[in-house]
Amino acid sequence: MTFNKVFTIFIVLVTLFSCKKKEPKSIPFTSIEKPVQLNEFAIVIHGGAGYQTRESISPELDSLVRNKLTEAIALGHSILKNGGTSLDAVEKTIHVLENSPLFNAGKGAVYTNQETNEMDASIMDGANLDAGAVAGITTIKNPISAARKVMENSPHVLLSGKGADQFSQEQGLEIVDPSYFATENNLLYLRKIKEQKNKKIASLLMKKYPDYKFGTVGCVALDRYRNIAAGTSTGGMTNKKWNRIGDSPIIGAGTYANNKTCGVSSTGHGEYFIRAAVAHDISAQIEYKKVSLKEATENVVQQKLVALKGDGGVIAIDKYGNIQMEFNTPGMYRASINQNGEIYTGIYKDE
Repeated sequence: MTFNKVFTIFIVLVTLFSCKKKEPKSIPFTSIEKPVQLNEFAIVIHGGAGYQTRESISPELDSLVRNKLTEAIALGHSILKNGGTSLDAVEKTIHVLENSPLFNAGKGAVYTNQETNEMDASIMDGANLDAGAVAGITTIKNPISAARKVMENSPHVLLSGKGADQFSQEQGLEIVDPSYFATENNLLYLRKIKEQKNKKIASLLMKKYPDYKFGTVGCVALDRYRNIAAGTSTGGMTNKKWNRIGDSPIIGAGTYANNKTCGVSSTGHGEYFIRAAVAHDISAQIEYKKVSLKEATENVVQQKLVALKGDGGVIAIDKYGNIQMEFNTPGMYRASINQNGEIYTGIYKDE
């Protein structure tokens, strides 16, 4: 073989090698993409975020709240451990909180400016993105159950006012006289607020009043079947007017669940959570930005909400069983439980 032929073959081989398509560099998986199941099932709850401090909450109230959070989370864990669904766990767990005057939901609902109680709730099934919600109801003992009935037995997502009460009654839910929701402390608190013509003084009173209800209860659960559900229930905002409705019954703001990503329940100043679509934003960041649950909740609660001057927090569980309890207020009533049945309860920022 002549030198020219050898040289020609060499040139052809170099050309072919240089034209070969390069393989793209592999992108490291984020924590949310790793196919590692941390928990077979999981559950987390909140009882509202706000101005909970050791100075504003008595040792007696601290103990009562922790005991009720423990009761609620233990019930939900038992349902999941025994093969129950995430929807059942969310609904039954929230019942415990709604039936207690310690929280701003159901029995403990705060008062409107007209000295009535108007409640909102929502629930969502992450398996199929079904959702149901009620707003401004006044006679349903457990609003979260009304929300579930709307999801399962109606073509709608959100019902309000008298129509929601009527639908719930037709569905066989427990109806109570509006006086069932009457609580002396909540009424006295409303009247103290109404006495303050200066908004700044009223705001300060809301922060320091020991029996102030910090708004909203919620639960997120992941069951053994890999299905996520989330639910939220509230009595709204003290002294609210004109049938005001916050984020709790708004899917994507107060509640969201998607098996692809996570489940979220929000608590705080609802107007800001609606504007920021908080619950859905957390899910969207996980799905599209491929960030972890921790990164998504921190970004939304500690950056986006803070930029809007919105107070509050969220609880969330991702599809791998990771749990987050994120808030930008002095405190948030909250509880979780691990696979061994060990319960964590928290109220203040530093625990």
